[in-house]
Amino acid sequence: MLAPMTNQQSHPDGRLSDEEYNWLTKRATGGFGLVMTCASHVQSVGQGFPGQLGIFGDEHIEGLTRLAAGIKERGAISSVQLHHAGYRAPKDLVGTPVCPSDNPETGARGLTLDEVETLRDDFIAAAVRAEKAGFDGVEVHGAHGYVLAEFLSPEVNQRTDRYGGSSENRSRLLFEIIEGIRAQCRSDFQIGLRLSPERYEQSLEEIIAVAGEIMRQDKIDYLDLSLWDVTKEPEDERFKGRTLLSCFTDLPRGNVRLGAAGKVMSGPAAASVIEAGCDFVSIGRAAILRHDFPERVRDDSGYDSPPLPVTAEHLLDEGLAEAFIAYMNSWPGFVAERA
Repeated sequence: MLAPMTNQQSHPDGRLSDEEYNWLTKRATGGFGLVMTCASHVQSVGQGFPGQLGIFGDEHIEGLTRLAAGIKERGAISSVQLHHAGYRAPKDLVGTPVCPSDNPETGARGLTLDEVETLRDDFIAAAVRAEKAGFDGVEVHGAHGYVLAEFLSPEVNQRTDRYGGSSENRSRLLFEIIEGIRAQCRSDFQIGLRLSPERYEQSLEEIIAVAGEIMRQDKIDYLDLSLWDVTKEPEDERFKGRTLLSCFTDLPRGNVRLGAAGKVMSGPAAASVIEAGCDFVSIGRAAILRHDFPERVRDDSGYDSPPLPVTAEHLLDEGLAEAFIAYMNSWPGFVAERA
């Protein structure tokens, strides 16, 4: 699976650009089984970065329809990642960010109860737009400290209503979004969920429990774990002596497929994720470096990604536009300095 990746290539109003279309359809040509968009915001106040693909209004459907068709024509399954940046939304893009409760550190404002319900409904409405546009499914972004992860966090979420307090209450919004999408979209419309079990004031024990309950309920099709490194040990001392990934592969999953992302840069690394008990692997940086990473691994099981840094010209050849390359320049050691 092509991991959902920030690329800053679309228009300021969230409409699809030719550059983003080319970046994603080139990965479909390169053999990815599922091609996922970048995080696409479900509310204008949820924008997380410049040039973000939007799905918060019907004005986005035309571009999304073109993208879904382009991915499908090239033989891949298509998915939109549904996103709201919460307190991580830049003030210069959204004004005052919003999150579960007032957050003095970031200046974000706590959502009212009515606004939480509207946020839920806007996630669901975005999934309906994706279906209307012809996508095969959506992934709900519950990771990386964005708004749904903020609701899950016992430190960030200080609400006292039904969306705060206990772990059950803090995960309520996530479950309601999934249930709403399942109820309003067709039966074979895929629903994925991305979780990151560490960082951003989250409790690993709670995220494991949430993942287990979501898979037990059998209302999603796949769980996509963002682990930063698929081989790492948990930071929580109570779970030392095993890999972070094993905390999830050991859970009963029923019909739900499980995948993971995190420094998978070679054929052997990808195979190791499957051997560790996953059903699929999410490819991020390796897909930036080679649009046809899956085909290269099929041809050579020992394939490894090009060494870093790479030139901007290499990235242009791989379908990245200048805006994406400029963003990658913020990743230390990824892009070589131009002469």
